Amino acid sequence: MAKKKYYVVWEGRNTGILESWDECTKSTQGYKGAKFKSFKSLELAKIAYSEEYDDYKGKSVTGSELSKEEIDLIGKPNLDSISVDAACSGNPGNMEFKGVDTKTKQIIFQRGPYNGGTNNIGEFLAIVLASAILKKNKDLRPIYTDSKVAMGWVKYKNCGSYLEQNENNKEIFELIKNAEEWLENSQIENKIIKWETKAWGEIPADYGRK
Repeated sequence: MAKKKYYVVWEGRNTGILESWDECTKSTQGYKGAKFKSFKSLELAKIAYSEEYDDYKGKSVTGSELSKEEIDLIGKPNLDSISVDAACSGNPGNMEFKGVDTKTKQIIFQRGPYNGGTNNIGEFLAIVLASAILKKNKDLRPIYTDSKVAMGWVKYKNCGSYLEQNENNKEIFELIKNAEEWLENSQIENKIIKWETKAWGEIPADYGRK
């Protein structure tokens, strides 16, 4: 039996959250400029409908396999926060990272691309840079990341990557050195929280390249 899907229609004959493909088809088929997308949970659909179609256009949306009770237990993200993410073309490859306001998606910082990096290194550097910027501004907002690996590296103040340094990626290793030194000499005052992708969809800082 196919799992139930929910269909968000931003532009169509009948907009909103529709509960069947038949309803979605009637609303969008033949409608010029129709904007719609399917989601695997009502919670994800509600989040999407409260945002813009362009936030989801052409992106692979992680569908939640969680029950409504599990999603309710997790709760909703604190939008008064910042979110970080990294992207890497190849492994290793061209790596970049950024931090955004969770609610508005306004970019707070953006770095890269750098040669010869990895996604986890980018996530680590993003968390540290976000922490440093917030500390400088005396801003106590929490930081969301979808990388447990990077959270662990930050906790132990050490980038645990097995990537070997070479002429191609020496700039990245300089960033890692600076980040580790900052962690050794500074106290992070912001909570670093795991972004619950299965319940909330992709993190707001996501590059949309999956």
